[in-house]
Amino acid sequence: MVPEAIVARTFDLRYSYLAVEGPIGVGKTTLAGLMAKKTGARLLKEDVQNPFLEPFYEGRKGAAFQCQIFFLLTRFQQQRELVQRSLFDTRLVADFMPQKDKIFSHLNLTDGELIIYQKMYGLLMEPLPKPDIVVYLQATTETLKRRIKSRNRTYEKDISDPYVEELNQAYNYFFFHYQETPLLVVNTNEVDFERNPGELEHLLKQVNRCEKGVFLYAPLGSR
Repeated sequence: MVPEAIVARTFDLRYSYLAVEGPIGVGKTTLAGLMAKKTGARLLKEDVQNPFLEPFYEGRKGAAFQCQIFFLLTRFQQQRELVQRSLFDTRLVADFMPQKDKIFSHLNLTDGELIIYQKMYGLLMEPLPKPDIVVYLQATTETLKRRIKSRNRTYEKDISDPYVEELNQAYNYFFFHYQETPLLVVNTNEVDFERNPGELEHLLKQVNRCEKGVFLYAPLGSR
């Protein structure tokens, strides 16, 4: 249950389309939901239902490409529906950005598969709207592994520790070079936005201060 103090619409977000991103287990969906409720924005949650996800984590041959293409098509469909329904007329907070697909494609696909994927990505995703700002959540690999284990999702039981480490490094590399929108990098190792409304309010104020380039944010509790 989210506290009433957080649910109330008490914050005016300057950006129309905000995306929260970060590696598996970092807390994207929780924070995006809190931000949406606090600002009165519409919440867009990533569709993570993928019949090839568990075979991929189990290391089955060909599952990586199947999983990647399925996610690409699903994210394209979600973004296209946003445009068709004119949902950008209101504030929107998403717990993903479709452009992060590139992280997984370079990490998991062979050279031949990557050529096919990149052609499909260019045709489907490049014309679609991009977020006005991205909030990138960081955490150590140990923190990610602990959070993944604590939520105990069946399809995540076969995720290996080396893969979590590799994925975390890939996210850091991607956002180190990210320049498409303002970027706010948040250290989440020692913060719980759900339990501390003050942290959430402070973060949203920092979001509104971001105009261009990269900004680093250390939550109040980690100082």
